[in-house]
Amino acid sequence: MTAPPLSASPALGPLLARGALLSPFKRPRPGAAFSGGRLVLPGLRVDLARLAAYKRVCGFPTGDDALPITYPHVLGFPLAMRIMSGRGFPLPLLGLVHTSISLTRHRPLPATGTTYELAVHVDRLVPHRRGTEAVVVTELREAGEVVWESESRYLARHRTDGEVPEPAPGSGEPPLPVVDEWRLGADIGRRYGAVSGDRNPIHLSPLTARLFGFPRAIAHGMWTAARCLAAHGTPAAAHVAVDFRAPVLLPGTVAFAAQGRRFELRGTGGDGERVHVRGRVG
Repeated sequence: MTAPPLSASPALGPLLARGALLSPFKRPRPGAAFSGGRLVLPGLRVDLARLAAYKRVCGFPTGDDALPITYPHVLGFPLAMRIMSGRGFPLPLLGLVHTSISLTRHRPLPATGTTYELAVHVDRLVPHRRGTEAVVVTELREAGEVVWESESRYLARHRTDGEVPEPAPGSGEPPLPVVDEWRLGADIGRRYGAVSGDRNPIHLSPLTARLFGFPRAIAHGMWTAARCLAAHGTPAAAHVAVDFRAPVLLPGTVAFAAQGRRFELRGTGGDGERVHVRGRVG
């Protein structure tokens, strides 16, 4: 069911606050279901100043008239939060973990001279070995044609009945060579939060991150994905699959490894075997 079209993108702050207030009253369990409808935002024009700031924070070139492949996710995120912060959504917003995203750009996306339509819905809830995942689908249309789409998975941890099998072991692909090392400042979470609107406390400071069990602030998963894709590059029409494997603590140093279609973000030093992000570009 599609709700009436939105006249503007929802403000993220009140949505995150509402989701936080309602979270203690939600008890996720196996077999939960949800059909929360579809939100549509027509007549969307890109804020060029915000886009330029996003490109600078994530490492994309700033001189072209194009949306990076990850940017429509930022545009659609407030709509997803409006759905998932609602009373009818059965999973608590606090503690949701972004575990993966797949992105498909069907053709280049100009930033100027174009009006887009955004549509977001929670497609389904699926069992996970550690709880339940919400599958969120976002679509960007131009003149009625889908020009970009994504599927994100958000995990709510809870006890399970043990029927979901462990993931299959790796395919035995050779290790990727390290291409570069990045020193990440303590302010990355605050800078990305400013351009994306996602000011989740776990990303902002050590004090607020400790409230949720992290020793230091952690980088946004979508910042790590965007930073890797800015370094790796993507063709004009592309499909990207990214798995978020482990949080990146801030400040810190990470190694970017890539070869062919594959890329990874790994720890360095004593943490060198830990994979934070793993992805593939096609």
